[in-house]
Amino acid sequence: MNTDPLVFVTDDVPEPADGEVLIAVRACGVCRTDLHVTEGDLPVHRAHVTPGHEVVGEVAALGPGNTEGLAIGDVVGVAWLRHTCGQCRFCVRGQENLCPESRYTGWDADGGYAEFVTAPAAYVHRLPSGYSDDELAPLLCAGIIGYRSLLRAELPPGGRLGIYGFGGSAHITAQVALAKGAEVHVMTRGKAAQELALGLGAASAQGASDQPPVALDSAILFAPVGDLVLPALEALDRGGTLAIAGIHLSDIPKLNYQRHLFQERQVRSVASNTRTDAREFLAFAADHHLEVTTPQYPLDRADAALSDLSSGQVSGAAVLAV
Repeated sequence: MNTDPLVFVTDDVPEPADGEVLIAVRACGVCRTDLHVTEGDLPVHRAHVTPGHEVVGEVAALGPGNTEGLAIGDVVGVAWLRHTCGQCRFCVRGQENLCPESRYTGWDADGGYAEFVTAPAAYVHRLPSGYSDDELAPLLCAGIIGYRSLLRAELPPGGRLGIYGFGGSAHITAQVALAKGAEVHVMTRGKAAQELALGLGAASAQGASDQPPVALDSAILFAPVGDLVLPALEALDRGGTLAIAGIHLSDIPKLNYQRHLFQERQVRSVASNTRTDAREFLAFAADHHLEVTTPQYPLDRADAALSDLSSGQVSGAAVLAV
């Protein structure tokens, strides 16, 4: 692991291109995907890219072309997905998250670990009121990807949901599930994370590979640990679904068909999100105030935030104050 992967540089303020806006960053969440990018688990798509894709800021300038009605001074959010082609078979059937031409903030283009960032206006999000900048930032990936993971897990009404790992995304997703009437059981390392889960309303919280006290209808794996796929599948009741939320996962051990998959249990991956997912989730956050735990770091301590995230010392979702 590279313990100090970031290099701070001074550069010119970027100019927004056609259809883009320039955003003065006010806060940026620290996502586990940033950790995978900086540590090399996800090779960068552009050398020396600036990470960060949970950006809250103020529109500072408009590029030429269509900027989607945004105005200077608007407070907006920038998320992971920043471009799709709009023409391939995936885009036209509402699955733009699978677009082969998709591009991403903080991976293909510079992200929000900076004072300014540019973004295509069509992929910039209006934000719900009633939240601080620190609380809004994690909603833009942790919240959105958790929401899509919940959809992929196909939780039945009033069902039992298992959550494996309880960091930034999981602690938001648990609240969405609870608001929808689910019974939530959390499997995670660390007493602080377990206490946070119980404080938010989880019915139980135990070790990362422990079995929950009841059979689960659905489960979501947030921890990037392939070894946890097996106990998560064993915990599912008949017909249950396990959704794997991360963009990166360590290798999954050998499955046993009878123990892990029979009785129509299934495992599904989660690939990014669509803008529809984002709009639906942000609308939900506007109607149901979510408690977002956000330990704060100054921008010049971004390395420390990533290190703390890697070692499991972050309870909730870390945020850089810019």
